[in-house]
Amino acid sequence: MTRFRFLDWMRGLAVLVMIQCHTFNSFARPDLREGGQYQLSQFIGGMAAPLFLFMSGMTLAFQMASLDRREPQAGRRWRLTLRRAAYILAVAFAFRITNWLFSLPHADFHEITRVDILNCMGVGLMVMSAGAALDATSRARFSVAAGFGIAAASPLVSAAPWKLAPVLLRDYIAPATDPGVFGFFPNAAYVALGVAAGVLVKTSVEGRFERLMQWFLLAGLAIVFVAQYFGSFPYSVYAHASFWVDSPALTLIRGGTSLLLLAGAYLWTEYGAGQGWSWIECLGRNSLMVYWVHLALVYGDWTKRLQRQLTIPQTAFATAAVVLFMLMLSAAWLRWKSASRSSLSLLNTQPAGKLKPVPPGA
Repeated sequence: MTRFRFLDWMRGLAVLVMIQCHTFNSFARPDLREGGQYQLSQFIGGMAAPLFLFMSGMTLAFQMASLDRREPQAGRRWRLTLRRAAYILAVAFAFRITNWLFSLPHADFHEITRVDILNCMGVGLMVMSAGAALDATSRARFSVAAGFGIAAASPLVSAAPWKLAPVLLRDYIAPATDPGVFGFFPNAAYVALGVAAGVLVKTSVEGRFERLMQWFLLAGLAIVFVAQYFGSFPYSVYAHASFWVDSPALTLIRGGTSLLLLAGAYLWTEYGAGQGWSWIECLGRNSLMVYWVHLALVYGDWTKRLQRQLTIPQTAFATAAVVLFMLMLSAAWLRWKSASRSSLSLLNTQPAGKLKPVPPGA
């Protein structure tokens, strides 16, 4: 599978947005949380989850394109794609269990069943895996329709009588007022839109990639402005809708912003960043590990004395320190993986007759 630098850069940007959001949320003093600086950090941080979900959809589209070349049977393509999505959901549960174990002896069992972004990602990918049974053109149309449909249905799902349903089912499906819970509605819309973008990227004709990014830029601007225009109306077609919880306008604004950032990331990596080492791409290539480790660091017992105790400048310094630590960890991990692959490759290409004999008893 071709690795696109602009996706690593975009994923690295999402990592930075995520780290600053969580660090400010954990370390800033309660009396400072009504101020503009803290509110800005959380407002920007709201884009982290949409970006990760959008890019997971793009990755799924790349996997579907790869299966299209190898698997002629639509049913088998769907099953293989579904298995990959189920793996992400399994990783989500492993993450929750690990966090629970690290919290002992003060662990809360409900942390295991908490619907985190990885849980939402796994469920969203499993639903969108149905697109693997379609051809590329139909897959893109299906994904766009699913994205807009999920966004449009979110206020209706939110207004359903969820008090009669199990709490876990509600958390997995319905929009949540808790910013740490990610229901299928409306968050899976970002996965669907990401699949559509990924299909277009993989089917783009050689030499016309720049034109595709121009269309992404125009489409992103159009979606943001149209959604903002209709979202500002004093009346709504929905009986009950909350802009920050289940509004289709907010979902589409964030989806359009994802397209804008995608085009911007391509422009930067292609014409501005050069071919050297990039620290933000380094973070992006290890986003899952960074996500895992930084949460344990920022919210765990290791930093308990700092939590809800720092001023805004101190929190900003702590954010820079966490980013630096995550960067060092990511760089070390990539270097170890590269060295391991090089050693394995050398071992596999070494002629058997050239191997040094091992002395008896060694």
